[in-house]
Amino acid sequence: MKFDTDFHMLINGTLHSGNSRLDVINPATEQVIGSFPDAAPDDLDQAAAAARAAFPGWAATPIAERQAALAAMAQAVIAHIDPLKRLLTAEHGKPLAEAEVELQGVAYWLKSAARFELPVTINEDSATRYSETRHVPLGVVGAIAPWNYPLLLAIFKVGPALIAGNCVVLKPSPFTPLTTLKFGELVKDLLPPGVFNIVTGGDSLGPWMTSHPAFDKISFTGSTATGRKIMETAAATLKRVTLELGGNDAAIVMPDVDVGKVAKDLFWAAFRNNGQMCIATKRMYVHKDVYEPLKNALLDYAQSVKLGDGSEPETQIGPMNNVPQYHRVLDLIEDAKAKGYTVISSGEPVGKSGYFIPITIVDNPPEDSRIVQEEQFGPVLPILKFDDIEDVIERVNASSYGLGASVWGGDEDAAFKVAKRIASGTVWVNETQHLSPSAAFGGMKQSGIGVEGGQEGLLEYTSAQTIVRRKAATLQR
Repeated sequence: MKFDTDFHMLINGTLHSGNSRLDVINPATEQVIGSFPDAAPDDLDQAAAAARAAFPGWAATPIAERQAALAAMAQAVIAHIDPLKRLLTAEHGKPLAEAEVELQGVAYWLKSAARFELPVTINEDSATRYSETRHVPLGVVGAIAPWNYPLLLAIFKVGPALIAGNCVVLKPSPFTPLTTLKFGELVKDLLPPGVFNIVTGGDSLGPWMTSHPAFDKISFTGSTATGRKIMETAAATLKRVTLELGGNDAAIVMPDVDVGKVAKDLFWAAFRNNGQMCIATKRMYVHKDVYEPLKNALLDYAQSVKLGDGSEPETQIGPMNNVPQYHRVLDLIEDAKAKGYTVISSGEPVGKSGYFIPITIVDNPPEDSRIVQEEQFGPVLPILKFDDIEDVIERVNASSYGLGASVWGGDEDAAFKVAKRIASGTVWVNETQHLSPSAAFGGMKQSGIGVEGGQEGLLEYTSAQTIVRRKAATLQR
């Protein structure tokens, strides 16, 4: 299926083609499916200026009207979900069913953000004075979204930022900009000009945004290495930052699990979206009593999973999204083989084209191996054996990352106690990857700064302002 190459940036309520363009590759076929604008500094200046000009009016707009606008944006996604999911599959590679799940999530998170209210705390209401703390918008937010869930993770930022009264300039990944640009076309008339803008481009655009003086905040999802650079650049103008960064999420499988019940869930904990998730299980610690049965169950289930072009209805796992990540995962697999570790793959790559890697399990590699210590972000999983709970907690917490983790056990209370000892921003018990718009999500250690979701995530897009009024009756004349 070929797509219209008519993709435009959204700046100040109008569509812009830019002066040059970049191609998007279908990772299943390696064919060009469309092109998008490669923004110049002047394009970014225009978008930032439009957002700055629109900010006073949007901030003064009653929150009920802002809520209605977000609800209308959600409805626009639902009304166009079929063409959007096909476009998302073509540029990302994920199966159509997974693309629809992402887009349904976009609508859900927009609707949820549309129900947010900004709190007002009354600190004092005495005979002497009245004091309240309210939360006011920051101004212009630069949102930088990744390629693994390109529109959903953008909306994690856009929804709360807009409902809080900020204006937004969104930059999607150059690997997956097309669905986001079509979303911009769908919603451009639902908001005042300049309130929501989308700019696209190559590797230079992100640094331009983080150093641009018009932005009051940068909200970024991506690698820890890039997050460090953003902090450094943002420091020059004391921009606020929210950084949702890398993870090396661990799963602890206790000896009392029912292997037959948890094997499928544990498989998808690691391999959903082809492992291209910041909260995918990236190292699995399994008690020695259930190690072999669980390993075999995972390998057996892997044989039943269809790997292929995401546009084919039966496909359950698609290709890697892009060439750099494809080669990074292959390098980790080759390193494991070169070190003599037991590496088991579910089959051979699909066809002669596409960035396909079979499901791969590394059997009990050393703790200090690259495949354990690095975030693979792909369809390869190290399974590690343990026999002492104190030892495994220490091993899990030794990572410099702390985004997500999970504990699996028949005794839920015992598993919950273990979960409380894991140094990660979110820890699940007997499930994983469940995120809610009403719950804060963020990382510890080098997995990030700040949170998304919930009241805490909303307040990340505001400044606290305390107003104190001395009551007239107490003034001395």
